[in-house]
Order: sequence, then structure tokens, then C-alpha cells
Amino acid sequence: MSGTGRFDIPHAAVAANVAAALAEDIGSGDVTAALLPDRDDVAHLLCKEDAVVCGRPWFDACHRALDPGVRIDWRVDEGDQVAAGTVLATLAGRARALVSAERTSLNFMQTLSATATVTARHVAAVADTATRILDTRKTLPGLRLAQKYAVRVGGGHNHRIGLYDTVMLKENHVRAAGGIAAAVKSARAQSPGLPLVIEVETLDELRAALDAGCTRVLIDDFDAETRRDAVRIARAAPYDGRIPLEVSGSVDLEGLRTIAGDGVDYVSIGGLTKHVHAIDLSLKLGPPPG
Repeated sequence: MSGTGRFDIPHAAVAANVAAALAEDIGSGDVTAALLPDRDDVAHLLCKEDAVVCGRPWFDACHRALDPGVRIDWRVDEGDQVAAGTVLATLAGRARALVSAERTSLNFMQTLSATATVTARHVAAVADTATRILDTRKTLPGLRLAQKYAVRVGGGHNHRIGLYDTVMLKENHVRAAGGIAAAVKSARAQSPGLPLVIEVETLDELRAALDAGCTRVLIDDFDAETRRDAVRIARAAPYDGRIPLEVSGSVDLEGLRTIAGDGVDYVSIGGLTKHVHAIDLSLKLGPPPG
């Protein structure tokens, strides 16, 4: 199956991630795999719980790095929702390479499938609304592009990738600059081509951000009443909804539908990438059962 064509794969990150992970795991050599006869063998990848499949490029790269001739036949596409007990793929290659790549390939698949699965649940919670789910920079070190890819696979959208691609004025930046207007003026002068996001903590700060002009306003930790007031202010004259609102902070899955119902444009959720509960997968030598 083709499987990954609808997603923008960060190929350079895949190569770097896999090289680092294999070096970490194999080091000077897999002393246990060396005990095995290096003959042709087969294996199958089993998913043991309901999940959204994610991480195929990393899985494939792990196995091809150790056995360029390995054959990997995927039975599911990237982004597919699968049930517990689903055989995701079969492999045919050299026995030593199959077992040496096992743990590293599974580490990528279980982590990225976890992020995609959690993201999909949050996206489903706001279905039929105009609210979109965003990730944050709260990612596992070294796996930012991988996890942000997984968010897209799960149906979410990416916030800024790092500190270099979006100006995001938070409380400390505003304080150090001497206020929102001064911070915005400086940002426009130094980085005129970049998106500008302003975090606010009060309705007065919201009005100041809307007056100053920006790409998006992040309303941080507003209670429900203040959040609805913020939406009314941003939608009314003279702002007329031109600047979208993002909610962040203390967002859980149970309350997400209510937040979307208030009319915010985005909700950013750090838990998509930092509260990772790995999906239970296994790679077993031999053909799949049945």
C-alpha cells in the first residue's frame, strides 16, 4: 500500500532520527543477534490496541538501514484507525537485521501512533465546529518534527515549529518590552515577514493586542465567562473577527467541545506530544496468525 503520500514527510528528520536511534541501540554491534543464523526470515507487525497508525517512514527506514533488501508489505495506510489485533505489516528479510531493528522501529511507531491517536480524539471532539486543534513546542527532545508530523496524521494542525518561524509575544516578552504596543512595534521592525502571535491574560490586554494588530491572539487560562467575553470582543466592531483567537492552558478532552462551542478558532494542547502513552505494538518473527 502507498500509505504516506497525503502527508508531508520530514525526510531529513526521518534519516537523522533513525541514524541516531540505531547508533544509540546497536552501538558497536548487536551481540545477541550475532548468535542467530543470518538466513532469510519473515516477521509481522501487530497492533495490540485501538490506534491511529503513524510512523511508517521511521519504521521502514530503521529496517532498510540494516537490510536494504528487506521487503515491507503494509496492510494499512498511514493515518488509518485500526482495531486491537490488527496485523499492520509483514516483513521479509535477513533474520539478524529483523531482530536488530525491532526495538528501534517499534519505539518510533508506538510513540508517533500515540500522538496521532490522542490528536484524533481531540479533533473528533470538535467535529462540526470551526475550531482547529494545534500542537505546541512541548515535544520530546529530538523528535519535534516527528511528533508534529504525527499531529498532522491525527488530523491536527501545527503551531510554530520553533523559536525561529513565528514571533510569539508572551508575558515575559511584553513586560521586558514595556507593553504590548512596544513589543509589537519591535517585532514588526525586526521580523516583518513572520507571523505574530500575542498571548494575553486579561480582556484589557486582549483589546491592546487587537488594536496593535497581529496574526493571532492567544487567550491563556481564561475562565469560561471571560473566554466568551473575549470572543464577543474579537467578533464585534471595530475588530469584526479579523484576528483569530487561540485558547491555551488547562484544556482537557472533556471540556474541549464546550470551548469550541464558544467560537474560538484554535485550541493548542501540549498534551498531544508531552503526555505520551505508547501504543502497544509487537514485531514477531514468523508469518501472521491465520
